[in-house]
Amino acid sequence: MLKNLVLIGFMGTGKSTIGRQLSKTLGYPVIDTDTQIESNEDRPIADIFANEGEPHFRQLETQILQQLLTNNTHKHIISTGGGIITRPENLPLLRDLGFVIWLVAKPETILERTSRNKDRPLLNNKNPEDTVRNLLQQREPLYAQAAHLSLETTGLTFSEITTGIIESARYHYGNG
Repeated sequence: MLKNLVLIGFMGTGKSTIGRQLSKTLGYPVIDTDTQIESNEDRPIADIFANEGEPHFRQLETQILQQLLTNNTHKHIISTGGGIITRPENLPLLRDLGFVIWLVAKPETILERTSRNKDRPLLNNKNPEDTVRNLLQQREPLYAQAAHLSLETTGLTFSEITTGIIESARYHYGNG
């Protein structure tokens, strides 16, 4: 496979962990768009949200995707932020970058996985459960539109998820 594997999905669905696992298995470097933005801006995402707001952060995500395409990035694992699909212009950019995998998890699983992390600006409120359910409802059609593959992660091991992604990508590109 010469293309990239692009991981999308809500926060807490395992994009970073699966990205590292895929990297170990395939030998592809990982590009985490959130990490790239923090590096480029020299500050945490929470600060960007607090000072410039979510629309500015979403523009930075678009710029990262455009930069990856301009640089003709191949053979990478690209792990994206959970809201990258909220800008319509990002959907074709994601698909142009490679095989797009939507990692899915149940709201309860997401809440369990994200409850220990206070660096989630969208969940720093009085009712994170309602926030997760509302955002999932809004975003699921966008994830579905962007993805080549939807993969439910709840109850699967990292190895099972990784194997499923690799086999699906090989089949998609006719190498299976």
